[in-house]
Amino acid sequence: MSQFALRQIAVGSLNPVKIAAVRNVTQQIWPNSQVIGLAAASGVRSQPLDDDEAIAGAINRARAARTTASADLGFGLEGHVVDTPYGMFVSAWVAAAAVAPDGAADLVGLGAAGRFQLPEWLAREVRNGAELGPLMDRTFHGENTKQKQGAVGIFTNGLMERTEALQVGVTFALTRFINQEFYNRSTDNVYSINALLRGGAHG
Repeated sequence: MSQFALRQIAVGSLNPVKIAAVRNVTQQIWPNSQVIGLAAASGVRSQPLDDDEAIAGAINRARAARTTASADLGFGLEGHVVDTPYGMFVSAWVAAAAVAPDGAADLVGLGAAGRFQLPEWLAREVRNGAELGPLMDRTFHGENTKQKQGAVGIFTNGLMERTEALQVGVTFALTRFINQEFYNRSTDNVYSINALLRGGAHG
């Protein structure tokens, strides 16, 4: 897809941080495209609590954005928390959706932003039902933190803010579109592809 000009890219959110993350990445690939944001339902809880739920929400938003705007490419970005034996981590999943070549269904690419650990005293609040965004606002006396630096910006002292973190997920979600030849091969070819990437073991 990267070799073709995209006219319009739709983001399934009105959050300026999410829109900026998509624009900052896609403008490097398709500089003449227009990126718009629109409200799109995730179909999941406002605070997804595992990867599967966040992935579903991201895909739902991406597909809704693409179809509603009749865009060439739709994006869904879904922040979430996940509890592990090592603590609770904050991350986000990103889905990019475009019409598949056969026109039968959407072709979806997935990518995840990095994860950072939430302090245990805040993790307990989330486990008890608090949503992270409003919790951050109350705790740090902010307003709409998730539409600004995000929790990651607070806990890294600005070394990385939410827009930058989401850009990682956006970039990863686009891999199947900017390197289609690898993703369109059958699974029978996966080992030869890996060898090629390692330097051509099968020469």
